Amino acid sequence: MEALFILLLALVIDLTLGEPPRVIHPVVGMGKVVSFLMRGGRSYSPTVQFLYGLGVVLASIGIFAAPLYFVLFYLKSLNLVAYIVIAAVILKTTFSLKELRRAALRVRNLLAEDKLDEARFELRALVGRDTGQLDKSLMVSATVESVAENSGDSFFASLFYFLLFGVVGAVAYRVINTLDAMIGHHGEFEYLGKFAAWLDSVANFIPARLAALTIVLSSWICRAKATDAWRIMLRDRGKTESPNAGWTMSATAGALGVQLEKAGHYKLGDNHNPLLTSSIDASLRIAMTAAFIWSLIVVLAEVIYHVAT
Repeated sequence: MEALFILLLALVIDLTLGEPPRVIHPVVGMGKVVSFLMRGGRSYSPTVQFLYGLGVVLASIGIFAAPLYFVLFYLKSLNLVAYIVIAAVILKTTFSLKELRRAALRVRNLLAEDKLDEARFELRALVGRDTGQLDKSLMVSATVESVAENSGDSFFASLFYFLLFGVVGAVAYRVINTLDAMIGHHGEFEYLGKFAAWLDSVANFIPARLAALTIVLSSWICRAKATDAWRIMLRDRGKTESPNAGWTMSATAGALGVQLEKAGHYKLGDNHNPLLTSSIDASLRIAMTAAFIWSLIVVLAEVIYHVAT
């Protein structure tokens, strides 16, 4: 049952303590390792850049996942309580519900006070797009989109891989997701990041769809528009460049009856309701309820596995 205790303790740590200091945060360390490995990689031909990027992905996964496997294996044989506590702390660093909610509320509160420049600055913690020219409505949209997408790839996916492969699986997934966030986009990392982007899409394929379905259920529990969440999810899920992000974002758009837009890229949902700061509140209620449901599902799965074995 140690996996169940690890999961429950990790959830408690996230909800009570939130994120560890940046200086000791593993994801920050992952970013530094990737930045170091990428030095000089852009000077090669596209084919070599692709192969170089593939090597960086595999090396990064090995650097963080392989030593962790042996450390936890040794620690488990040494002291079970210490193993559970340390494994829970590590698992917690692979997801961040409390910080996602806190970051979204910071933007929401600034928008409510019409502090648009400050809101644009805070929004950069949630999205990768240029926020400098976004009006208030588009900033609400970006925040709602981020809540929907990040609840999927920073919570559902981490617990999904924990359920399948334990703490090491969750950490390996977080390495992949971090690589995609850093280099898996068009521009200067076009070829270096192609493999990272592809692998992240593969890794998130099932979790994104599970997250979207849970959002539909959550919207019904939260008395939002569950029928529209389902309809818009099926209609608009393929409008985003990412094969996964559109699922959770379009389901949320349908649940809220709003149109989410990234200018020049996509529009999700129907414009039945205006995008207001209350839209952020509603999206957080739906996302947090969906996360609670998913946590229960994973806990139940662990219990069933323990009983069956």
